[in-house]
Amino acid sequence: MAELKKDDKAVDQPADATPNTTEVEKVDAATAEEAVAAIEAPVERGEPILQVRNLVKHFPLTQGILFKKQVGAVKAVDGVSFDLYQGETLGIVGESGCGKSTVAKLLMTLERATAGEVFYKGQDITKLSGRALKAVRRNIQMVFQDPYTSLNPRMTVGDIIGEPFEIHPEVAPKGDRRRKVQDLLDVVGLNPEYINRYPHQFSGGQRQRIGIARGLALNPEIIICDEPVSALDVSVQAQVVNLMEKLQDEFNLSYIFIAHDLSIVRHISDRVGVMYLGKMAEIGTDSEIYDHPTHPYTQALLSAVPVPDPDARDRRERIILTGDVPSPANPPSGCRFRTRCWKAQPKCAEEMPLLAVPERFKGSDSPAAHESACHFAEEKDVVHA
Repeated sequence: MAELKKDDKAVDQPADATPNTTEVEKVDAATAEEAVAAIEAPVERGEPILQVRNLVKHFPLTQGILFKKQVGAVKAVDGVSFDLYQGETLGIVGESGCGKSTVAKLLMTLERATAGEVFYKGQDITKLSGRALKAVRRNIQMVFQDPYTSLNPRMTVGDIIGEPFEIHPEVAPKGDRRRKVQDLLDVVGLNPEYINRYPHQFSGGQRQRIGIARGLALNPEIIICDEPVSALDVSVQAQVVNLMEKLQDEFNLSYIFIAHDLSIVRHISDRVGVMYLGKMAEIGTDSEIYDHPTHPYTQALLSAVPVPDPDARDRRERIILTGDVPSPANPPSGCRFRTRCWKAQPKCAEEMPLLAVPERFKGSDSPAAHESACHFAEEKDVVHA
């Protein structure tokens, strides 16, 4: 897929802002009608369609039975910022518990953010409700991780895919819904005659195709994929990923693709963001992240990817991280990764690094000149998968 480049226009930002994002053109809507009109307005390919700024989600920790008292908070997401451009795929990777799925739920407004802003076409969806929020949810859909539990076993495939039309009847009139569902089944490579079957009559890959068809039902502009292939066999994973790429070109979709498998993320993504303990550690194009990583955590992740070439496997340097992942209820001061980092210095404990282009690479044409949240960001020679 072709790389999408951001506008390099200089933007004045506060000291605590994340420099890797473009300026938000906010749309001030006085009424619900104006908000809906802004949400329905088209966006040119390559322009920002979703802009996340300092997104935070803390889950309170309480004690007591009758009189509950908050004694702390699990900082699942703690200041994440990024842009999603029309027609691109942004991959998000990181180990379990780093906050990837929580970010997905916040973007879908399935969870309410503790702080921060999520702008969709200039509208902050964290502050929307009623008709405006309903319009946003029609244009931002989700494909869930587990194809076995994300489909209601008591509903037929036709009812599952057609349910969005009950909530948004303006998309498909009642008389056309059965034909529309059959068309969607055909689009995702399933026999339209399966419309009266139940989920247990399908394989895992077929169920995930049903989930994708449900996500496409309302003609969305953004689909958030929360580990959509992690529960599938490798051969079926390839089929689903190829299907998603085909649908992206056909329907001009933008994807946020969350996964553990770094190889799949590189295959499908235009840009990749690496998360660690609720924060974005590094973000850049697929070639910048995979071939020229500058953050120690990204380098450690890539060193763990299996290499099929035995000679390259013998030459590669494995980076073995010591210690356990800190608790998100009590994260380290300064840099979150410093407790497991071989480069850690006193500055790392005192000062939190911004997600920005490292000073040594600023103004250069080096592929290492991408945003990295590390005080001592530099390239490291590793054998890549």
